[in-house]
Amino acid sequence: MSSWVGASSSPWLLRTSAKFFKYRPRPPPPLRLLCLAQSNDVRSDFNFVLHDALDSSGVLTSHARDAREGFCSQIRQMSDIERQTSISINRRVDLGRSALYIAAEDDSLVSHSSVPLPVDAFLSRFDDLSMDYSSHYNSSYKSSPERLLESLENYLYTHKGFRRTNARHLFETRALYLHSVLTHRSGSTALLSLIYSEILKMLRLWGLLDFDVEIFFPHDRHSLPRAYPKKKSKESDYAHIMTSQALLVEILRNLKEAFWPFQHDQSGNLFLRAARAANFIDASNEGDSGFQLASAKAAQHRLDRGVWTSVNFGDMRRALSACERLILLEADSKELRDYSILLYHCGFYEQSLEFLKLYQDTKTRPQLRRSSNSSTDLEEDAVEKLMIRLKLILMEDGWSRPTYVRNFLGNSSDPW
Repeated sequence: MSSWVGASSSPWLLRTSAKFFKYRPRPPPPLRLLCLAQSNDVRSDFNFVLHDALDSSGVLTSHARDAREGFCSQIRQMSDIERQTSISINRRVDLGRSALYIAAEDDSLVSHSSVPLPVDAFLSRFDDLSMDYSSHYNSSYKSSPERLLESLENYLYTHKGFRRTNARHLFETRALYLHSVLTHRSGSTALLSLIYSEILKMLRLWGLLDFDVEIFFPHDRHSLPRAYPKKKSKESDYAHIMTSQALLVEILRNLKEAFWPFQHDQSGNLFLRAARAANFIDASNEGDSGFQLASAKAAQHRLDRGVWTSVNFGDMRRALSACERLILLEADSKELRDYSILLYHCGFYEQSLEFLKLYQDTKTRPQLRRSSNSSTDLEEDAVEKLMIRLKLILMEDGWSRPTYVRNFLGNSSDPW
C-alpha cells in the first residue's frame, strides 16, 4: 500500500466544498494555546473556519455565532477549581444553559432557521420538572436522604419515563442534544446526568435538599445515572463522579463521534480513520477493500450533487463545530490535531497547517508527553505525514484558491 503522503493530492472527502469558498483570510493565531477564561474575544485566539466558511457560501450564521458566544460566556467562568467541581455542587457555570447553547448552534447550522432555538424556554423545563416532583413527592422530604433520592429516581425514570439511549447513527442523535432529551425523554448518559443535577440544584435552591449529593456516572452501556448522599462516598466512587468540564467534554465528544465524517471505517480512533480515508480514493492502493473504495467514490458523487451529509457518512459541519468547542474548553491538545485533519479534508490547507503546528507546540510540554505504544506511534506517524503533505501542497507552484464558489454548504440536502 502506498504511503499517505504519496497518495493522490486530492483529499478524500469535502475537498471541493471548502476549497472553493471565497474565504476571507484573517491573521494567523499565535502558535500557543490560550486560556479562554483570560480572553474576552474568542476569535482573537483561534483562527476557526466553520462560521466564516458558511457565511462565504451564503449561509447566514448569526444565530450560530450568538449560540457560540453564549457557550463561551459560560466557560469563561470556569476557573481551574470550577473545572474540577462535581456537577452536583457546581455554582458558577450554568451547565444546562451551556448544553443548550451547544444544541442551539448545531440547530442553526443544519436547519438554517430564521428563528434561534429558544434556550430560555427549554431552561424553564427544569423548573417545571422540579415543581412537578415537589407537588407529587413532598412527603419524601421528611424521609431519609436515601428515600428522597429513591423517590426522585422513580419520578425521573418511571413516572416521567426518561431513558438512556446510545446514539450510534445520525437518526438517533437527538439523544445527544439537551432540548431533544427534555422533549423526547431519551438521552445519553451525560445529558441524563445533567438533567438529574439540574433538578437537584433547584431543590437545593428551594431549601428542600439539606444534604450533599453526588451523582454516580456509569461507564457501562446500560446503567442509568444514580445519586447518593456524599457522606457515603467510597474511594471507588471517585472514578464515577462527573466534573463540570468533564461533562461538557463528554457531551461534545459524543457529538464529535456521532458526526465524524468517516463512518464506514470503525477501526481505530477518529483521527486514524480520517488519516486512512485520505488513501481510500486512490484506487492504486493495494489492500483497500472494494467497500472502502466504493464508499469513498459514493461520497464524492454525493458532494458533486450538493449533498452535505448522510446517515452513513457523518456531518462535517457538526463535527467541525464540536471540535472547535472542544478546543475552546482546552480539553486535550489532540483536539487541535483532529480539527486539523478535518480542515485538511475540507481543503483549508493553510488553516489545517496552523492547527497542526499548534498541536505539535503543545505536545512539547512535559505534562502532555505520553508513553509510547503502538497506537500512539501510528497517530504520530500520521501527524508527521500530514505535516509533510500540507507543506508540499502549499509549496506547489501556482496553488491558489479558485475565484468561484461551489455552493455545497449552501445547498445542503439532509436525508431526513
